[in-house]
Amino acid sequence: MKVAITGATGFVGSRLVERLQEQGHQPLILTRNRTTALNAFPNLEIVAYTPTKSGSWQQAIAGCDAVVNLAGEPIAENRWTPKHKQEILESRRVGTQKIVEAITLANPKPSVLINTSAIGYYGTSETASFDETSPAGSDFLAEVCQAWEAEAQKVKEAGVRLVILRSGIVLGNGGALAKMIPPFKLFAGGPLGTGKQWFSWIHREDIVNLILFAITQPDVEGVFNATAPNPVRMSELCQAIGEILNRPSWLPVPSFVPEALLGEGAKVVLEGQQVLPKRTISKGFDYQYPTVKQALSEILTSS
Repeated sequence: MKVAITGATGFVGSRLVERLQEQGHQPLILTRNRTTALNAFPNLEIVAYTPTKSGSWQQAIAGCDAVVNLAGEPIAENRWTPKHKQEILESRRVGTQKIVEAITLANPKPSVLINTSAIGYYGTSETASFDETSPAGSDFLAEVCQAWEAEAQKVKEAGVRLVILRSGIVLGNGGALAKMIPPFKLFAGGPLGTGKQWFSWIHREDIVNLILFAITQPDVEGVFNATAPNPVRMSELCQAIGEILNRPSWLPVPSFVPEALLGEGAKVVLEGQQVLPKRTISKGFDYQYPTVKQALSEILTSS
């Protein structure tokens, strides 16, 4: 099976490429930075592309069995200036538009597009819970996710199966967790903000398994929450980290700290949502790490 992947050098994409190779499949890397991709994947087919522009790169989609679109500007690493908010939106909306355009033009066409989205689709709440049938929120991230998903939906007009994965925070060696661990090791760990906000997460191995599941199961179609079945409060997450590392976990990080660093973007970590993967479970997907203690134990004891 030949699988085209955008965002292949990222946290999830790099592991997906490894797993595809382990299973004997042929990854095709679509990348903005050919040098970075060559260093990461010296023996794979690599095609340079500009995500928001049509071009000859689109011809590489022809003959692929599946496309996995993971690309997008980082959401929680920079202040949300008007320019950066536009980059966050356009990298996803136009980037997906160009992938769908390439699939539509391809001959032969891939049979499936796996397009990531995010649980930001639902907005934030300390009290509500959300599943795949819940309505969209009304904040900036919800608007981004709606625009993102709307472009992906157009691939169905070409007769291609579509799977949208609304991802929670991905936990693994690196990523968001790598930024949370250092204070704990310095005996200064604790929850961000009030600690009451929901933290809907998924282990990196599980989201990669879910992508592979979606590629290979022809009856998997539509929207699925890529979150573990047991979301936790931020305070519970930090308590679990502290227990595993044998470090205190009671020193809170005041809200003004991430707000000073990230501005409006701090809401990604200071607010949250309880997201349940009801459709994912109903399709029979089997989680390797269903609880946060299982996930953190594997990550923190193997790193």
